[in-house]
Amino acid sequence: MSQAKARKKIIKKRGQRATSNIFAMFDQAQIQEFKEAFNMIDQTRDGFVDKEDLKDMLASLGQEPDDKTVDGMMSEAPGPLNFTMFLTLFGEKLNGTRRCLSFVLFITVCVPRN
Repeated sequence: MSQAKARKKIIKKRGQRATSNIFAMFDQAQIQEFKEAFNMIDQTRDGFVDKEDLKDMLASLGQEPDDKTVDGMMSEAPGPLNFTMFLTLFGEKLNGTRRCLSFVLFITVCVPRN
């Protein structure tokens, strides 16, 4: 393969990644609501939701999930669960690229709104 073709192929891949901006899927009001929900879950305020954050938040809602349930919810994120990943999980669910997402379902149904 010539160098020009190889460069063209790399440029195409980069362009495809650049169009996957998760923040473009939602308007500012929606992003703000997601941020508020994320902050409710992030009990330690470190910018990441971990197993203990999730357990604490569930306990504050009167639920006592076992470790297996919490581990299952946390495993749905392919990496550390920061706000961008949190928003990505919702975006994938809304786009139909993720079949079942108990984390998203839980947050949508159980986290109280103002």
